Amino acid sequence: MRIAHATAATAAAALLTLLGTAPPATATTRPAGPPATTARPPAPIAWGSCPDSTADTRQQCATLAVPLDHADPTGPQLDLAVSRITAARPDQRRGALLIVPGGPGNPGLNGPTNAVRRLPRSVLDRYDLIGFDPRGVGRSSPVDCGLAHDDLSMTTLLPWPAPDGSVTGNLAAARRIADACTRNGGPVLRSISTRNEARDMDRIRQALGERRISAWGVSYGTYAGAVYATMYPDRTDRIVLDSNDDPDPSRVERGWLAAYATGAEDRFPDFAAWAAAPAAGDQRLADTPQQVRDLFLRLAARLDTAPLPWPGANPARLDGNALRAAMLDTLYDDARFPRLARLMLAADGRAELPPAATPPDAAMQNTVAASAATMCNDVRWPRSADGYARAVAADRTAHPLTAGMPVNVMPCAFWPTDPAEPPTRITPDGPSNILMVQNLRDPATPYAGALRLRAALGDRARLVSVDSGGHDAYAAHGNACGDRLVTRFLVDGRRPAHDTLCPAEH
Repeated sequence: MRIAHATAATAAAALLTLLGTAPPATATTRPAGPPATTARPPAPIAWGSCPDSTADTRQQCATLAVPLDHADPTGPQLDLAVSRITAARPDQRRGALLIVPGGPGNPGLNGPTNAVRRLPRSVLDRYDLIGFDPRGVGRSSPVDCGLAHDDLSMTTLLPWPAPDGSVTGNLAAARRIADACTRNGGPVLRSISTRNEARDMDRIRQALGERRISAWGVSYGTYAGAVYATMYPDRTDRIVLDSNDDPDPSRVERGWLAAYATGAEDRFPDFAAWAAAPAAGDQRLADTPQQVRDLFLRLAARLDTAPLPWPGANPARLDGNALRAAMLDTLYDDARFPRLARLMLAADGRAELPPAATPPDAAMQNTVAASAATMCNDVRWPRSADGYARAVAADRTAHPLTAGMPVNVMPCAFWPTDPAEPPTRITPDGPSNILMVQNLRDPATPYAGALRLRAALGDRARLVSVDSGGHDAYAAHGNACGDRLVTRFLVDGRRPAHDTLCPAEH
């Protein structure tokens, strides 16, 4: 759910992990495995220029037709936007590295452009970097629920309870969003799921003319990558799963939202230590990390009852839940620590409020719709209002930083149909060609979930654990040990003989 990057819009996308529609109805169920199909392989991709002027000049783009319903391969098609940057050394080329974006709901068309700025030369020499916008996202037949401005607020989309713990407002918002997606989403929204994303990934492989494909999945992309490797094990080459989701097939996205409670607790001490250190300078908040934590909880409680005007925010105030949402965003990357410190100083009357960094509504609409569709079409959510209220009350006590939000109601509780097929159960069946890399203190995909994916994959995988905080691990936070092991795997195919812990580096 996952997904966090350097801009406000993508940070918001990373936090948007669930949304839905009305009372339940029974849906048809497809077989669990890849559908039997007599469809001809797709035609080779006709590469051309990219529509985005910010893309690397080496990046090429194209459109690939994929079935709206893979069980009906000759039926209606949708357009999938794909991209590539070819291997820098054709004489050393190994194959294609598919970059699987996070979210769910994040675009990936400029994945190759972003990757060439991060990956080492030895990887760029050997792989064509392949990007794509998942179905319903970006330029791939985009979906839109037509949500009202107020329902695009991060304190609405993530279901922060009322200051007294009430979930009444969350229930109303979840139903409203679900109804809008049902009314406006159309057939593409109804087709979005992780299993269909895996099927689309395999159509990309076929269109590239690759017998097997390598992949680098980050955040939600680790789950999509693991599902692909489970559905099509013989079509995988080298698979890197970075910042890993818990694959529990009884919960999947429900579990990911709940994991924010433990993820925040795992990661907040890093922020607190930074904010208590003299090196924080004029952004130092207190003398000890415990004082920083106490201050955060005290300020959030104060803002619950006495919010501050915050022009440009949605809604235009800094209340307790807005501070909590900013805290979650901050924990993705150390570089964001100063912004949360400034917010806390302003809430404490010691500084001016920084400008609000609110993504425009137009940028949010597609992300929210695609995220909602994936979450609600992948797994059935509980329908009991009383059950959510009880869960929130317990979680607020156990995890005060997140105040009950991670177990609260989402629009999926009001989605009109059950999933068309059950979630994928990840198994050890298949080649031993997966390398996982994971920060120990990841706020969005906590370490405990990565351990469960590692156990599910068995000997198919090895796990490189990195003593670091934040989201994204490979080529992201400068840990030379972790980066070296992943690069060696992509270049030479060598994995550690055993799971490995890389120490912290400063």
